[in-house]
Amino acid sequence: MSLDTSQSEEPAIWVENLERRFGSLNAVDGISFSVERGKVVGFIGANGAGKTTTMRILSTLDVPDAGQVRVMGYDVVSQAAEVRRSLGWMPDAFGKYKNLDVMEYLDFFARAYGLKGALRRQRLKEVSEFTELDQIARSPVFTLSKGQSQRLSLARTLLNDPAVLILDEPAAGLDPKARVELKRLVRLLASMGKTLFISSHILSELDEVCDSLLFIENGKILFQGKSDDLKGHSEERLLLEIETEGDPAALLAWLHSSPAVQVDRESGKTCFVSIDATTTSRKELLRDLIKDDLPIVGFRKTERKLEEAFIHHLKVAGERKVGS
Repeated sequence: MSLDTSQSEEPAIWVENLERRFGSLNAVDGISFSVERGKVVGFIGANGAGKTTTMRILSTLDVPDAGQVRVMGYDVVSQAAEVRRSLGWMPDAFGKYKNLDVMEYLDFFARAYGLKGALRRQRLKEVSEFTELDQIARSPVFTLSKGQSQRLSLARTLLNDPAVLILDEPAAGLDPKARVELKRLVRLLASMGKTLFISSHILSELDEVCDSLLFIENGKILFQGKSDDLKGHSEERLLLEIETEGDPAALLAWLHSSPAVQVDRESGKTCFVSIDATTTSRKELLRDLIKDDLPIVGFRKTERKLEEAFIHHLKVAGERKVGS
């Protein structure tokens, strides 16, 4: 991965061979990726996969053992102050100062950012209106609901008008209404040209708002690309749902015997499979099934849900590890 020397043309986030170790544990194991400016990227991984460690390094809250990381063209180690001016970090845990109301809380952090006078008042007005906290500006922080608390955390993150936003599990614990509101805010921020790097376990939420996805497991990047590719909806591979009115065991045996077919799972009389579209067409597969007298009553193109794709990639990664 080559790095452009012009800061104005560099990716918003650039990571090369990043490593972070804790004793014998490689929490982040030589990962490389980049995020273009103005894009929304979802960061997928199970607990302990390396998501939060990576995000903390991006946010200058931890330092790498090896590799290079740049945010908006600035090195996170040697130019940490410049990175912090360019970046907003929203952690998964929200710290509350119980003796403050909403506006006092935001004002405290605005002063910590060094905002003064008219500029501070302007930013407080803008972020409170954007997150709709102006309606509860004098409510004590400790009385806020989970959704309101997340909006307050986001408002705090926006005070310095950062170009890049790092959001760690922002939808965790939110009710459906609060999740809808969070997605609305993410879309608005994206429309303003902000770069967003978002981790979440609620994978369907990422699918709806992200331009692309990163999938990390055991400290390694297993996938980087669009959600359609992760779900198997690509020109190279097709996902099919095949239903029989006969013996499902016979259909399953036939599919397993075909070198063109990979069986993903079965449910009753239905099998979910994938085929290499570069060597086998749907028409050819259906023709062969009928030729061998298998009573097919359903044959349709489908796609994995993002959660299913997540599990599938975990399974494939595990099989590769065992086979290596």
